[in-house]
Amino acid sequence: MLQRRPEETILIALDVASLEQAKAVVQAVGERAIGYKVGSELFTRCGPAAVGFLKEQDKEVFLDLKFHDIPNTVAGAVAAAAELGVKMLNVHASGGMEMMRAAARAAGESESRPRVLAVTVLTSIDQTILSEEVGCKRALEEQVLNLAKLASAAGLDGVVASPKEITIIRENLGPDFLIVTPGIRPAWAAKGDQKRVMTPAEALRAGADYIVIGRPITASPNPRDALERIIAEISESNS
Repeated sequence: MLQRRPEETILIALDVASLEQAKAVVQAVGERAIGYKVGSELFTRCGPAAVGFLKEQDKEVFLDLKFHDIPNTVAGAVAAAAELGVKMLNVHASGGMEMMRAAARAAGESESRPRVLAVTVLTSIDQTILSEEVGCKRALEEQVLNLAKLASAAGLDGVVASPKEITIIRENLGPDFLIVTPGIRPAWAAKGDQKRVMTPAEALRAGADYIVIGRPITASPNPRDALERIIAEISESNS
């Protein structure tokens, strides 16, 4: 049974092309939404102003920039992100243990102490891509779990992983390890470029702490109605 209100688990991905579009979505959804994800496109186009606007609206922010660089550079990036007041941010687990430890230290030294998550395997990657293009010989689920265990050992708060790996991560890393899941598509929405997907209710039942939903809401003619439909779907599934 879901312990939090459905809206407390949803992060709306502002994968839009301008700050004006982002503002339009936030204003259309109104007080019903609590958290938003700011990704590479929006941040590259308008920078910290996107985070600043959301903070002004009293929204929680997940800064999804997937830092992946040498440890010192990542530590500096995490410290800079923390100064913006974001609730969560992420790094690539494939950057290795030293890099992830540097990220954890930088977050811990900041006043706001954002939660730091490790990206495991992108939801656009399937077993064929992982094996033939990335060159990883592990089964996809095994690779996700391996990276999740490294992230935990490095002192990170959790991971970003597809909903297909929620159960194995939860079983191995316990109830307090955060799991944020993209690849969420309501039954009525198109999958787009995501390959490993679940519905919102399925992902939360499997043990996700947060689910990331973008285009089904942001591309809707009525973003608030789309969000309400998702909340109702989750509530009905858990009643």
